[in-house]
Amino acid sequence: MDHFAKPRRAARSGSGWYEALARVGLVAKGVSYGIVGVLALGVAAGAGGEATSRQGALKQLAGSTFGAVLLVLLALGFAAYALWRFVQAAATSENDEKKQWGKRAGYVGRGLIYASLAFSAAKILAGAGGGQSQNGKAHKTTAVVLSWPGGTWLVGIAGAAIVGVGAWNFYRGITEKFEEKWRTREMSAAAKTWAGRAGVVGHVARAVVFALIGSFAIKAAADYNPNDAVGLDGALQKLAHQSYGPYLLGLTAAGLVAYTVYCLADARYRDVSA
Repeated sequence: MDHFAKPRRAARSGSGWYEALARVGLVAKGVSYGIVGVLALGVAAGAGGEATSRQGALKQLAGSTFGAVLLVLLALGFAAYALWRFVQAAATSENDEKKQWGKRAGYVGRGLIYASLAFSAAKILAGAGGGQSQNGKAHKTTAVVLSWPGGTWLVGIAGAAIVGVGAWNFYRGITEKFEEKWRTREMSAAAKTWAGRAGVVGHVARAVVFALIGSFAIKAAADYNPNDAVGLDGALQKLAHQSYGPYLLGLTAAGLVAYTVYCLADARYRDVSA
């Protein structure tokens, strides 16, 4: 008896509870990037605060009643996104077995990222922390891996892979490949135009962030210095400390806000069937 038959059918049709998981998850993903972007815009404009990661942004939400309610909703949204990706991994089917397992690995990886965000949000709500700096995590993880045999190669390869993710985001943005997953027949001309523009700008901003994170990981491997590694917060802070830093940070932050707009459009119009 195939216990996964019903979930697979829901996933392949992109309907029912599976569709709800996907759309709620995509909204949460977009809002989380938007909060990071708004906080970074405040830094760029000299309004105080600091550029932070998504985990750091979640921790800042816990300081008010409205923020705590939003944090609960985001935790549920992140969990929905993670479940969507896990079911998608189980339901995906390709004629090429290598391609199928590659896709499954990608879906599981994304699911784990958002399961981690959901866990972090839950810990913050419970008053047990969970909003640690990604920089600190990057330093600690890099130090551990560098201590392994061949650790410098592993860190360098990981950095190159992250740069590759940045390059893919850049390519996906400038070619507007993200539109291939939209049900464009349901979109008005104005919605398609503005969602498309937001998608281009948002993907390019993500490309910049991933390229910075990856390049500093490669530097950490080359210099054998784990403190060179950075997370999302560190990448944004690096931008702020460059010449014309506020402008660079402001542009990137605005791009992350644009990515939020893209994610909201994606949640509305994406064909989520597996």
